[in-house]
This record gives sequence, C-alpha cells and structure tokens, in this order.
Amino acid sequence: MSCVNLLKSNFLHKRPRHSTATPPSLNLSRLQTYPLRSRHSKVKVTDFSVPWRRGKPFHRFLDSLPDILAVKSLKEVVQAIVKARQRGKPVILGMGAHPIKVGLNPILVDLIKRGIVTAVAMNGAVIIHDFELAYLGHTSEEVDAEIDSGRFGMAEETGRILNSAIAEGWDKGMGIGESMGRYMLRHPRLFPNRRLSLLATGAKLGIPITVHVAIGTDIIHMHPSANGSAIGGGSFIDFRKLAAVVAGMEGGVYLNLGSAVLLPEVYLKAVSLGRNLGRALKNITTVNMDFLPHYRPLTNVVKRPTQKGGRGYSLIGHHEIMVPLLAAAVVEQLKA
Repeated sequence: MSCVNLLKSNFLHKRPRHSTATPPSLNLSRLQTYPLRSRHSKVKVTDFSVPWRRGKPFHRFLDSLPDILAVKSLKEVVQAIVKARQRGKPVILGMGAHPIKVGLNPILVDLIKRGIVTAVAMNGAVIIHDFELAYLGHTSEEVDAEIDSGRFGMAEETGRILNSAIAEGWDKGMGIGESMGRYMLRHPRLFPNRRLSLLATGAKLGIPITVHVAIGTDIIHMHPSANGSAIGGGSFIDFRKLAAVVAGMEGGVYLNLGSAVLLPEVYLKAVSLGRNLGRALKNITTVNMDFLPHYRPLTNVVKRPTQKGGRGYSLIGHHEIMVPLLAAAVVEQLKA
C-alpha cells in the first residue's frame, strides 16, 4: 500500500461515526420567572419623544426630545453649564479649527458676549481662520488643489500680518491670543468683520483667549516673517495663563470642541499642574464634542481628569448641528 493510501485508510478508520441518538433536552417545568412589573427597565414611555407641532417655542422642542442616551447626556451637559454660570464658575472652551470652518463663530462669539463661555483655548490653526474671516470675510483654502504647485499656505497677508502681530505682542510680554486680539482692535479698518472674531471679542471683553502651538503645524510657520522665539514664547505664556484658569475651575465645565490631539494634551497638563499646586478639581465637568470618537479627547478630557471626581461626557455629532443645539439650550435655560 502506498503512503498516500495508508494515510487515507488511517483517516477513514479514525473518523467518528455519526450518532443517531436524540440529544438530551432541558426540563423547563421548574423554570423560575417573575412579574414583568417588578423588573427594572431602561426604557419607559415617559422618556419617549413627542411629535413636533408647528409654532411651539424652543424649550418645548427640547422637552420633546427622548430622554435617552445622547439626549440625556446633552441635557446633563446643559445643566452643568447652567449651574456653573449661576454659581460664578468658569466654562472653558478648548477648540480646533473645524468649528470655525463650519460657520460657528457667530454662536461662539455670542456665548462669550453673554458671559456663558468665560475662557477660550485654541490651537494655532484657529487664529489663521479667525484672522482671515475678520480681515477678508472668507477662509479655508483648497489644500488638494494647491499642494502640488507649492502654493498651499502661501497667502501673503496671512503670514505677514499674523507673524507681525505675534512678534509685536511678544516684545510687550503678551501671549499669542492677547497679541492677536489687541492687534485687531488697534487696526479696525483692516478687520471689517472683527465682530465675528473670537480673538477680537476676547480682547475687547478682557476674557482669556489662549493659543497653543506646535511649531511646524501651521501655515504661518512657513513664512519668512515667522519668529520662532515669539511663537514659542507667546504660546508658553498662554499655557501658563490657561493653567491658571483651569486651576480655578472647581465646579466649572471644560468643553473640547474639535481638537483631536493638541488641546486634550494641553488640558491634561493644566489639570495636573492645578492639582499639584493644591487645587482638588474634584467637582468638574468635562465634555468632548466631535463627529468622530478619538482616543486622546476620550482619554485626556472625558476620562482621566474626572476619575478623581466629576463627570465626563462624549457628545458625538456634527459640530454645525450639535453646537447650535447646545448653545440654544443653555441660553434658553439661563435666559441670558
């Protein structure tokens, strides 16, 4: 017999034979049940949504939403912001550039003017879009169309004016946020749309606007007018300023809006500094708002800062829908 036939023979002999016996079944006659009425249920008809009726006020719309999952979290975040402001506690906004590019500056500026947002921390991209909107009324270039030719990031006024304002402020001992805001106020004719500027609004009202930069990440760093000492030094001043604000946020709220890496890292260090210097920061609320869940915001904003106390929330959804909804709900509650 060949080796192949021998293997086949052994395989066939070792195969288990199919059983024709009926498999045993469970006797369910003694199964223990309980009345449905006695069971805890996560979903109740009292939590359900209510169909909308034309002409009703906004607070009725909020009340009509189902009090389940994300809506429940949204309502809790609204209440946290309302309570913080009623008690004079800070509401800090940390943000990337995307909220500006989806048209939210008017809403964010309004929250600042109403005294709901008390401090803003932003990455370096935010000041570029904020500047271009205030200066010319449009922003956000087509990167795919410009990168191959080397034109990406080379708008002359953006690089020259921003770098000049940062350097001027640095010479006077100011951080980037204050430098840019005051520059806009000093040159009103250059910035006809400054009413839409977070930087100008912050400088005008005297609230902390801080800018946190990673060298090389922003288009103005490519320009010959860029001053590394001023950019780095101004950002360092702003970090210390933000750390002081965060250290005093007991009972307050921190919202991370559209920053996937930089601001969550900065915020975590600011929290650590405050606690090291004796601020407990046990009763804080942190919120991450983005259209995708990212590791750092969920870890460094929602989870880690609140594991000692407080609550962390993640509200996933498009900024252009979620931010106006949140803002309107807070304004409605505060009657600000």
